[in-house]
Amino acid sequence: MNKIIRGVNYNIEINGEGPPLLLLHGFTGSQATWKHVKEDFTRYKVITVDLIGHGETDKPADPSRYTMEETVADLVQLLYELKIEKAAILGYSMGGRVALSFAILYPHKVTALILESSSPGLKTIEEKKARQMNDEQLASFIHEKGIEAFVEKWENISLFHSQKSLPNDIIEEVRKERLKNVPRGLANSLIGMGTGMQPSWWPLLSTLNLPTLLITGKLDTKFCQIGSEIDEQLTNSFLERVEEVGHAIHVEKPRIFSKIVDGFLQSVHE
Repeated sequence: MNKIIRGVNYNIEINGEGPPLLLLHGFTGSQATWKHVKEDFTRYKVITVDLIGHGETDKPADPSRYTMEETVADLVQLLYELKIEKAAILGYSMGGRVALSFAILYPHKVTALILESSSPGLKTIEEKKARQMNDEQLASFIHEKGIEAFVEKWENISLFHSQKSLPNDIIEEVRKERLKNVPRGLANSLIGMGTGMQPSWWPLLSTLNLPTLLITGKLDTKFCQIGSEIDEQLTNSFLERVEEVGHAIHVEKPRIFSKIVDGFLQSVHE
């Protein structure tokens, strides 16, 4: 289904009935990333969306339309148009940064927050500037070399090393999902709402009192550390570290991931 949200044509899908659950994919992904886990969320009204610049959603020419604040405003409007007052939000990686931003900016619209391998942004100006420069270089690479060259580069970064041992059909599925993107969408997403561009939410974490589940894979040491630091700051959080997986738990161990998420949501909705 398609909906025009604040001038942008969004591709969304809704399945099931029950408490609303909004799923937000990572960078280079689409709502297809959730297909192996959303079938387990039978108790919920599951809303999946291709975030701006990704999948079949519009790719505006202006990177300023992709900022974190603009993206969150789109999702707030989407829920309004779907007549959903509050929803649980699950986000992976970039989608987790969007989910956390939504919860910080509109906590009254969130019943629960689930962050898979996610970050609240960067802590210092120096870190932000360095990351902005890196993302601008990556955006230039995408424009100059094209999607195939970028996906080849992206799937071989250390963050996804643990996925090399997945069955070939899953590896191919992830690659095909990434290849469906276009240069303008990914480049503008990096420039508009990359980790270096978004607000740093570290100082505001202690103000967030929503039930929050943090999920990381034990092989992903960087995000295990970030997850621990987030957990220390939040007042109502639960931290799950999953054995023998890396950054994308929902891809590498979908059944375990679904069970953890469903158990958490059941405890919230009791």
